[in-house]
Amino acid sequence: MGKAVYFTLTGIQYRYGSDFMKKGMKMHLIKEPDNKYDKEAIRCEMEGFGHVGYVANSIHTIIGESCSAGRLYDRFKKKAKGKVVCVTDRGVLCKFED
Repeated sequence: MGKAVYFTLTGIQYRYGSDFMKKGMKMHLIKEPDNKYDKEAIRCEMEGFGHVGYVANSIHTIIGESCSAGRLYDRFKKKAKGKVVCVTDRGVLCKFED
């Protein structure tokens, strides 16, 4: 078994916020190659909510040693899964589950 991979969910303030997010909640990661702002964009969706944010892709938005979207992008084809680990004021730390 390899080392755990973490990522930061960001942009949540533009959707539903983070008040409803709890440790263990699952999400779907979906590549957005046609995103006009970021060719390595990875959209995050949760059942019942739809689009909740993106995998952070900037040193200014990632938490700690979590992976940026650019580092995570080549680890899966089109879709993958993630799980909430910790909710902070700066974003939501999640674990990548391929």
